[in-house]
Amino acid sequence: MTDHPARAVPRPALVGIFGGLFAGYLGLTAVIPVLPAFLRDRHAAGDLVVGLVVTVTAGTALLVRPVAGALADRYGHRTVMLAGALVAALGGLLYFLPLAVPALVAVRLLLGAGEAALFTAGAVWTVALAPHHRRGQLIGLYGVSMWGGISAGTFLGATLQQVSFTAVWALAAAAPLLAAALIALVPVPHGEPGTAAPQEPGTAAQRRSGGGGGLLLRPALLPGTALALGAAGYAGLAAFVVLHLDARGIGSGVLVLSCFSAVYAGTRLVIGHLPDKLGPRRVAAWSAAGEAVGLTIVALAPNLPVAVAGGVVTGVGFSLLHPSLALMVMNRAEPTRQGAAIGAYTSFWDLGLAVWGPVTGLVAATLDYPAVFGVGAACAVAAAAMAAWIGRPAGGHGGTGSPGGPGSERTEARAA
Repeated sequence: MTDHPARAVPRPALVGIFGGLFAGYLGLTAVIPVLPAFLRDRHAAGDLVVGLVVTVTAGTALLVRPVAGALADRYGHRTVMLAGALVAALGGLLYFLPLAVPALVAVRLLLGAGEAALFTAGAVWTVALAPHHRRGQLIGLYGVSMWGGISAGTFLGATLQQVSFTAVWALAAAAPLLAAALIALVPVPHGEPGTAAPQEPGTAAQRRSGGGGGLLLRPALLPGTALALGAAGYAGLAAFVVLHLDARGIGSGVLVLSCFSAVYAGTRLVIGHLPDKLGPRRVAAWSAAGEAVGLTIVALAPNLPVAVAGGVVTGVGFSLLHPSLALMVMNRAEPTRQGAAIGAYTSFWDLGLAVWGPVTGLVAATLDYPAVFGVGAACAVAAAAMAAWIGRPAGGHGGTGSPGGPGSERTEARAA
């Protein structure tokens, strides 16, 4: 399938999708800074229980993302994204009940499923609506909407905690309802992806796209692995840059994180078109290499300006890694399987954080804080090598029309 290059981006539709994602994540994350105090105050919970309740959503998100993507392929992107928003709203309402800890864990598992459906269906919907020459850019802007919702949600949740827990629960329910309203208002013209009749499982198109399911969907496997490797640097930076700079007598590690976050969003806004213009494989490789350089600077930083510079370089590199790899997935998946492919791909992010969180903690405990960033940099180098290699045909040769063949890097961002 090939779009006309002059096809305009349907801005009202993207406003509804991006706004729905923003509002959904605002509600989902408003409870994050509040849950630890709530669990200790109402349930006398220890650190283990607090950690379990806060992070358990990643488990269902990891499992549900590929399923949500496949359902979006079959029944429509809007249907699945709307269902995710409504599940998130239901979870917010359940916080009002006097739940015991096991029931609260079940609510959090439900919210993980809602988050997975909301994000995955919206991501594929965004790509389906966009012209091919702007798909990478819009994938990046979609991610900015998510991070914006996360930032606003955690800030508002911490602020409303000063009023009451009930006020936070109200926001956790109301924001996803607003998301559902925005999503429901987006028109889906006849003929858009997802409006056709559901595909039967086991079709020839599915077999050509790599078969399998879950994380092992072929178009998502290598880009997803590269994404999981890139996640190591983010996990280390988020968890240990403050402690690292404190141990060096520098302090102000929060400033490094703030600069990283600002540059992460700003890069997508300013140069988010590069994966489309230069080709996703090339941009992914250079982005991962930039992440490695930035993490190395942070590890060796003798003072705050150098550490901030390292955070900025890391943010620039890491910002374009995800949309570049996602575009590679979309280019290699059959149209009838793109939802499943992008769902499987994004699951590697959850998997990466689940793996690298405890691994970086072990590295910090047994070695030192600079080693944490060294491990992240090494993983980013591996991600860069993998991104440069993905799509090259076996034996190092292939036709012009084969992924990775001569001329494919220039055209892969423009034709599916």
